[in-house]
Amino acid sequence: MALAQQRVALANGIALDVVDEGPRDAPVLIFLHGFPESHRTWRNQIARFSDRYRCIAPDQRGYRGSSKPQEVEAYTPDKLVGDVFLMADALGVETFTIVGHDWGGAIAWGVAYAGMANGRVTRAIIANAPHPVIFPQLLYTNRQQREASQYFREFRDPANDALVREHGLGALLMKVFTGELKVTVEPEEQAALLEDWSDPDAAIGMLNYYRASPMEVLDLDAPYELPADYQDFPLPKLGMETLVIWAMDDAALPPANLDGLDEKIEHLEIVQVPGCGHFVQWEAPEQFNSAMEDFLSRTG
Repeated sequence: MALAQQRVALANGIALDVVDEGPRDAPVLIFLHGFPESHRTWRNQIARFSDRYRCIAPDQRGYRGSSKPQEVEAYTPDKLVGDVFLMADALGVETFTIVGHDWGGAIAWGVAYAGMANGRVTRAIIANAPHPVIFPQLLYTNRQQREASQYFREFRDPANDALVREHGLGALLMKVFTGELKVTVEPEEQAALLEDWSDPDAAIGMLNYYRASPMEVLDLDAPYELPADYQDFPLPKLGMETLVIWAMDDAALPPANLDGLDEKIEHLEIVQVPGCGHFVQWEAPEQFNSAMEDFLSRTG
């Protein structure tokens, strides 16, 4: 599916390349991609829903042709969440449903909580992106999650920057995962990703999402318990209708991330997708789209 983009200038000086498909007077879906992808991760969903929803999918800051500041502090969560609302402002969008996967899902959690306060977000659809209160606890207490997240430490290590700048992000991914994470993607999509990863400025921008994150990933020998001074993020219970779609064979995010979600979200629906890896929106598009279709038809 060909997806045309437009350049959208935000009030904070960031410019994003954005797909904006569908009727302008229709309800709005804003799609946020994860690492290390682009707006094209949502190609199957935009094809399915853009006949009756306005589907907006940016390349987020640090990715592809969008602005790529190189300093770590440009990627703190508040700035990434802020980009979404400023993009909506620039496109004349008042209210919307937020849809996110992976890092885009992490940002979508923040957008949902902010949107609950300002009234601009009506619903949330989150795919394989951990909750901001549950995930940091698991990094301390759950061996499977901490082991799966050790790659954070490599992504945060500036000693890898020379490799990335000379050979692109793909070289670091090969070093870190050594073939352990395998996904099936169409050849043309794989080629597009490899081209995106070859841009050293974009590669550093992508890694800065990890470097600016407050999440702490200890080594595997550290105690599996919460620190004595540990404090949860002070988040209220999320009051909006929320759909969580979870691929159950995700090597990076085990199903333990679903435990306790019902205590954090007032109106929660969970759809589990067995036999599917991390990139559920294109690894299992029919299951994903059916779950999304059913949720959108019953809510809002």
